[in-house]
Amino acid sequence: MNSNFIPISKPSITQLEIDYVTDAITSTWVSSLGPYIDRFEAEFAKFCGTKHAVAVSNGTVAIHLAVHALNIGKGDEVIMPNLSFIATANAVMLTGAKPVFTDIDPFNLCIDPAKIEALITPRTKAIMPVHLYGHPADMRAINAIAEKHSLMVIEDAAEAHGASIDDKKVGSWGRCATFSFYGNKNLTTGEGGMITTDDDNFAAKCRYLRDHAMSKEKRYWHTTMGFNYRMTNIQAALGCAQLERVEELMRKRQFVFDLYQNEFSSSDKIKLNRTSSWAHNSYWLVCAEIEGYTEAMRDELMLKLKDKNIDSRPYFYPMSMMPYISEKVDTPVTYSVYKNGINLPSYVDLTEDEIVYISKTLLSLV
Repeated sequence: MNSNFIPISKPSITQLEIDYVTDAITSTWVSSLGPYIDRFEAEFAKFCGTKHAVAVSNGTVAIHLAVHALNIGKGDEVIMPNLSFIATANAVMLTGAKPVFTDIDPFNLCIDPAKIEALITPRTKAIMPVHLYGHPADMRAINAIAEKHSLMVIEDAAEAHGASIDDKKVGSWGRCATFSFYGNKNLTTGEGGMITTDDDNFAAKCRYLRDHAMSKEKRYWHTTMGFNYRMTNIQAALGCAQLERVEELMRKRQFVFDLYQNEFSSSDKIKLNRTSSWAHNSYWLVCAEIEGYTEAMRDELMLKLKDKNIDSRPYFYPMSMMPYISEKVDTPVTYSVYKNGINLPSYVDLTEDEIVYISKTLLSLV
């Protein structure tokens, strides 16, 4: 890789992360037992404002475990936005349930609450809003719909650590929420995930199922089918260090976005992330939508950026377009917006000079 190449993302690793991970390794507690796991769970729950946080091996299994533990399965339906990383749908499908895709708000790109009720059927068990690219979904409206129809709400918060609505953080609005700590996320453990909840029994069930559903009274006795969805003490050590720095990391993400916003302020062709008045955006990725662009034009633009040593990535494809799903659904905003949207380098250690270079390069190409 060219040393001048600016990647889309990279984690912020300091001496604190190195010290904690080294401590976990030298302690010899390197697998799924160890003090950092308990600490990470407790501190992440406090950060989100929930009673419980259950650490797991990645964000996808966090969704699968949560949906499974809520007894959602074959014949059931879960309403979700059509624009998300495919894990949102895959994890639901792994339980035998069906994802039902709805459209997004064109302003903030999250699920449009006004489109949900028309999709509710007797088979609907839950609504799964996705806090996309760092912006929270409108949880007040979603929770009102869920309460009216006696549905569960499962937040997919994989991309929005630290985002909030009226100072109440994502992860604390639904029956439960799921997070990812993949290497490009706002907080990372390399790989890893978390389920947050205020429900004591649900949290206990998730803890039981993530460890092969092994009896606590009778070792190697399993009363039901479980999973190996555990997080390691090494991963949790990295997470603890990241969580100690979370306020710093959030400030830096805001700073990076503000610099981009300033550079593009005079452009009428490039539109960056929009934040609803009721939301605090955690800016996982900087989004740039180019007016009038087709999918082919977008792809050509990304190649030109790469030639200039700038990484980028397209918006997620609508999940309904995947060949093994291949379902035409009434989501015109989703089908439109994905074609002209790209994500720009967004990590917290970007320099002002790099942001200026990226911005001026993009402006010169469109």
